[in-house]
Amino acid sequence: MSHSVGELARLAGVTVRTLHHYDRIGLLVPSGRTSAGYRVYELPDVDRLQQVLLYRGLGFGLEEIGALLDDPDVDAGEHLRRQRRLLTEQRDRTDLMVQAVEKEMEALEMGNPMTPEEKLEVFGDWLPDEYADEAEQRWGDTPAWEQSQQRQKGMTKQDWLDVKAETDDLEARFAAALADGAPADGDRARELAEEHRQQITRRWYDCPPGMHACLGRMYVEDERFTAHYERIAPGLAQYVSTAVVANAEHRAG
Repeated sequence: MSHSVGELARLAGVTVRTLHHYDRIGLLVPSGRTSAGYRVYELPDVDRLQQVLLYRGLGFGLEEIGALLDDPDVDAGEHLRRQRRLLTEQRDRTDLMVQAVEKEMEALEMGNPMTPEEKLEVFGDWLPDEYADEAEQRWGDTPAWEQSQQRQKGMTKQDWLDVKAETDDLEARFAAALADGAPADGDRARELAEEHRQQITRRWYDCPPGMHACLGRMYVEDERFTAHYERIAPGLAQYVSTAVVANAEHRAG
């Protein structure tokens, strides 16, 4: 069976833009073309896309996935064994997260605010206490720091869970924009950057465009922020940084 790009996109639950991007970078090149130049995907292409999407779901970057799938020393059986192991590990981590969230829900029903230890239990190293002292040294005398501290004191467990969900969703949409080839300084990326700025203002402290631009530059200057975004998608740190700075300049202009 062969598929057009639109048919394969619907079958796999991805966008046509994503398949075009995979073709451009050589990750998933269609087996053929019609006389009019349209892409035609055969069964081996469908199988490869399935592998790509599975590895993407496990957190691998596109470049890393390409290297794995094109490794001549690794056969289909080895890919399946690796994926089963990774999925099992992911399932175990998810089970632990579910248990932690259930504990949070029980505590929330009792009206208890979340302790730092419980935050770490739910979020892992997403908001590590080890950064708190450094942040206070750098910004402890600023109004933004004071505003952030006051807001955190009043946050419930559900507030923290909502923040985590909002952040994950926004970062996933940034990664999708990058994968779709949307320019970092274009409308789509700048709209996401503005949503990011508004989220900071709503959740933490008043964040005008100039301050937001400083944060954006920090995403590529501080290796810890860079590592966070690169775990989501290769090149995402620079992409988000550029989008944030472009949005700040657009609003200042």
